[in-house]
Formats: sequence, structure tokens, C-alpha cells
Amino acid sequence: MSLFSQLEFRYAVHQIADMPPDVGAEVAFAGRSNAGKSTAINALANRRKLAFVSKTPGRTQAINFFDMGNHCSLVDLPGYGYAKVPKPEQERWDALISTYITNRNALILLVIVVDARHGLKPLDWQMLDWLAPTGKAVHILLTKSDKLTRQESTVVLQRTEEELKQYPGEATAQIFSGANKTGVKQAQAVVARWLKK
Repeated sequence: MSLFSQLEFRYAVHQIADMPPDVGAEVAFAGRSNAGKSTAINALANRRKLAFVSKTPGRTQAINFFDMGNHCSLVDLPGYGYAKVPKPEQERWDALISTYITNRNALILLVIVVDARHGLKPLDWQMLDWLAPTGKAVHILLTKSDKLTRQESTVVLQRTEEELKQYPGEATAQIFSGANKTGVKQAQAVVARWLKK
């Protein structure tokens, strides 16, 4: 899909003051540090090393902006919930992420990457709570589905969709695996639909 084939790294933002101009349309990716966020982004872009995949969770320490062309951007938010990150650093990430999610006008869709084996956790709900007042859309990628049976995947998807009824804005979910490419085209289509609005 051409939107993703054009992805180019543009900015790494460590503090709010360094944010690029709040224009255009942005789709942001958030997720726990071990949920497979970088792997998901790389699968969507059909590239192995666009987003940094580390064996050590918590390596994405900045908000990374990728240009998609046509005034559209993909935004990779720092992973959250990794215990070995020092508390002041974790608090800095939280402030950075929450300010971006609640105040960024260009943000049109938040994609939350969730390990399908565990489902939505309290920190994922924190993202949803930050986003809720904005009324913006959210899409849940239930990753690592290759580690589940088809029946287990169906159950976790149904449970997640039921839980998302609590969210006041548009909220969708899907099964995904960066390893075997399950759901990649579906996720690309969701992102493209929002960027073309």
C-alpha cells in the first residue's frame, strides 16, 4: 500500500517544546513495552527495520514521527509499563504521551497495540481515558495472535470488542500478527481510511 511504502523517519521528540507543527493528519501507535509495537509498525510498512525492534523492552524513549507523504504522519509513541525504566524517566514519558494524546489536533486515530494473550490491561485503559475527552477514534491491534489458536483469538477479539463499548468514541479491534502477517492488510486499510477522510 503506497501510504506505507513512503514512510520516512523525520523527527525524534523528547520534550513537548520540540513537537513539529500541529498540522496534517497523524495516526499514532501506543502500547506496552513488550506488546510488539515496533514489530507491528514494521509489518505494516513491510520493512524490517523502520521502527527499532529491541530484545530489551522500553527502548523507544522518544515520540518518533514518520512522514507518509501528503501531509500524513505515522507516530510511534514510547512504550509504557516497563518496570526497569527509572521512575523519573517513566514519568517524563507519561507526561509526553498524555500531552500528545490529549492536545494534538493532528492526531486522528490512536492505534493501541495489545498482546492478544493478555488483552486490555490498566495501562491500556489509561491511554483510552486520556483519549476519551477528545472523542477521537481508537483501533486495537491484538498482536502475537500466532501464539494463540483460532478459537482463542476469536474469544479475545469478542471480549475486547465488548470492553470497548465503554469507550465513548469510535473504537474497533482486530487480530494481528507481525510474525505471520495475520491482519496486516486489514490494519493498513483501517489506517488508510482515517488518513483519507
